[in-house]
Amino acid sequence: MYLVRLAWRNLLRNLRRTLLAGLAVGIGLAGLLFTDALFVGLQENMIRTATETFLGQGQIHRQGFRSHLEVELALSDGAELMARLDTDNRVRAAAPRTQFFAMISSPANVAATSVFGIDPDREHEVSLIHEAVEQGDASLPSGGVLIGHELAELLEVELGDRLIVTATTTGAGELTQEMVRVSGIFRFGARSLDDGVAFVPLEFSRKLLELSSSDLHEIAIQFRDLGIAGDRSHPFWRQYSGGDREVLGWRDLLPELDAMLELSQFSMFVVLLILFGVVALSVINTLFMSLHERTFEFGVLRAVGTRPRQLFLLIVLEAACLSLISIAIGSLFGLTSTALVAHTGIDYSGIDMAGVTITRLVHPVITVDQYVMFPAWVLGFALVASIYPATYAARMEPAQAMRRSL
Repeated sequence: MYLVRLAWRNLLRNLRRTLLAGLAVGIGLAGLLFTDALFVGLQENMIRTATETFLGQGQIHRQGFRSHLEVELALSDGAELMARLDTDNRVRAAAPRTQFFAMISSPANVAATSVFGIDPDREHEVSLIHEAVEQGDASLPSGGVLIGHELAELLEVELGDRLIVTATTTGAGELTQEMVRVSGIFRFGARSLDDGVAFVPLEFSRKLLELSSSDLHEIAIQFRDLGIAGDRSHPFWRQYSGGDREVLGWRDLLPELDAMLELSQFSMFVVLLILFGVVALSVINTLFMSLHERTFEFGVLRAVGTRPRQLFLLIVLEAACLSLISIAIGSLFGLTSTALVAHTGIDYSGIDMAGVTITRLVHPVITVDQYVMFPAWVLGFALVASIYPATYAARMEPAQAMRRSL
C-alpha cells in the first residue's frame, strides 16, 4: 500500500502531463468502445433485417431444392412438420411456403419473377410483408397477388389490374396459366424483393403447380432466442434434419453475411493492435519523462537500501495508476458518445452489405463485456509497456544516478 500511495503521488506531481497521457489513451479507448458498439449494432441490425424482412432465422427444405428450385422437390410431410414446429417451445413462429419461377405478364410488359405461395396469417408472424404493403393490403384474397413497386412500374399496373401467371407444373412439366388481380403493392426497400418477387395465396400456388394439399417447398422459422439461429451445433438442426430434408440457419442461408461478421472480428483485432501502440507509446513516454526528472531521487532510494524489485514494482504501479485514469476518461467519453448516438441512430438506409439491404436506423449497442474486456486490455497493455522503463529504473546504479542529476 505504501508503494501504491507513492505511485499516485508521483503521477500527481505533474498533473498536466498525467492528464494529457491519460487523455490520449482514454480517447483511444473511447473510440474502441464506440466502434465495437457500432459493430454490434450493425451486426444485429443486418441479422434482424435479413431474417425478419422475409428470409426467416431458419428454413426447412427438401435436399437439393435451394440449388435447383425444382417444383418437384417438395416436402411431402409439410403438414406434419408444421404440427411439430407449432408445439416446439424453441420456435416462436413458422410459415409454410411454396416457391417457383414464373412469367408474369400484363398488357404492357412481361417479367420473370420468383413467386412465393404463402399463408398470410402465418406469414404475418414470420416476415414483414404486412408492414411493407403501401397500397392495398396483405390479406391476399383468392386469386390475388402482391407485387413490388418496381415490378408494378415495369408491368405498368395498379391495384385491381389483371396479370397472367405462367408456370411449369410438377410431373409432366407442362406450362400452366392463371389470371390474378393485383391486391397489394409492397416496398421493402431491397431491390431484390421490390422488383423480382411476387406473393400469391398458398392454396392457389398448389393448384397452379399441381401439388398435393400437404406439399411445401419451404418452411420459414423465427426462434424465441436468436442465438439458436446462429449456433450451427444446436440440437434443433439435427432434430429436424435427416432423410431428404435439410434445415439451415441464417449463417448458411446468408454465407456472405456470416463471412462479413467474421471479418469484422478481425477488424476489431486490428483496432486492438492500434490501441496497444497508443497505450505503449503514451505509457513509455510518460514514465521515461518522469524517470528523467527523478533520477536523483531514484539514486537516493537505491543508496538508502531500496531494492531493485521495489523500484521495478513502483514503476509498474505508476503505469497501472495511469491506465486507471485513462480507463476512467475513456469509459466516460465512450459511454456518453455511444449513448447519444444510440438514442438518435445512424441512417444507413439503402446501403447493400453482404447481400443485405439496410432498411432501419443503426443503433450502437452497449454491452457489459465492452466495459470489462477493453479496459482490462488497456490495463494489460499498460503493464506490459511498463516493463521496459521499470527494468531501466531497477538497474540504476546509485552513484551514477545521483551524479547524472547534479
